[in-house]
Amino acid sequence: MSSGTGSRVVVTGATGNVGTSVVRLLSEDPEVGSVLGLARRIPEWSPAKTEWAAVDLASDQADLTGHFAGADAVVHLAWAFQPTHDPARTWRTNVLGSIRVFEAVAAAGVPALVHASSVGAYSPGPKDHAVDESWPTHGWPDAAYCREKAYLERALDTFERDHPGIRVVRMRPAFLFKRESASEQRRIFGGRFLPGPAARPDLLPFLPDIPGLRVQALHTDDAANAYRLAVRSEDARGPFNLAAEPPVDAGLLGEMFGARPVRLPRTAARSAIAAAWGLRLLPASPHLFDAVLRLPLMDCTRARAELGWHPVHTATEVLEEFLLGLQQGAGADTEPLRGRKVG
Repeated sequence: MSSGTGSRVVVTGATGNVGTSVVRLLSEDPEVGSVLGLARRIPEWSPAKTEWAAVDLASDQADLTGHFAGADAVVHLAWAFQPTHDPARTWRTNVLGSIRVFEAVAAAGVPALVHASSVGAYSPGPKDHAVDESWPTHGWPDAAYCREKAYLERALDTFERDHPGIRVVRMRPAFLFKRESASEQRRIFGGRFLPGPAARPDLLPFLPDIPGLRVQALHTDDAANAYRLAVRSEDARGPFNLAAEPPVDAGLLGEMFGARPVRLPRTAARSAIAAAWGLRLLPASPHLFDAVLRLPLMDCTRARAELGWHPVHTATEVLEEFLLGLQQGAGADTEPLRGRKVG
């Protein structure tokens, strides 16, 4: 499926939060000749130079090698966050499915693999200063998301050793948001019946200030641009941290919402989340909450210097856009991103 000129890029997980931004930017790049988006369900959305194929990475029957044949790069984004109560199921998709992707990249002779790792792959680290890509990637073992991301880092270590001719890039972005992902992320982390219009600053008399709750955010389009730059580069290899400034904590959120931060013990917050998760009222697990409190802040110097990457949006702008999307039930024309205010 080549347009005759430019590179051919295959994107897995092409209809989700990151995938839609990556596909759009690649389709707009004059150096990209064609894009093949792989997803479980083919969307109505049809950007220029893009074709689609229905693929379920959890199935060992998927013909990934055939889809990758002739590609100049594979961008691997596919990931299942749910169900958190069934980690064996997410393991099949996220870990075993990713290993199938890696093996197919080698079998098809694709010269470049750009893999979506995460800040969640990092071992616990500091909140008062940023760490670079040399920080250990052993994750937080109690959280399935972090276990899976860290395991794939080790799988890629072996893959790079066995296939030195394939250029492997590992993107480690912070938490990614955009307006169009608001409904999807509300469903994934807050639950189907959490009303988006309730995300209003005037309904928050105070904000819980939990020790360790200091993280980084990034606009999904800014992350997608880093993926695009990595695809186009012939020299980019290894890991790249991706995050915007400033770090997000109760003080910043208090200024945004006009609400007063109130100190809340970590144990109290975790107990509430654990109770809601145990009753299946909240999809986000207390184990992921534990991990978030321990994630390090990331230094993004390498991405700026080697990829020429600079985020366009500040973390504050990202959160403001996302909050508006929550209130409006924003979405997009793909099954994962369908927009709904509640239900």
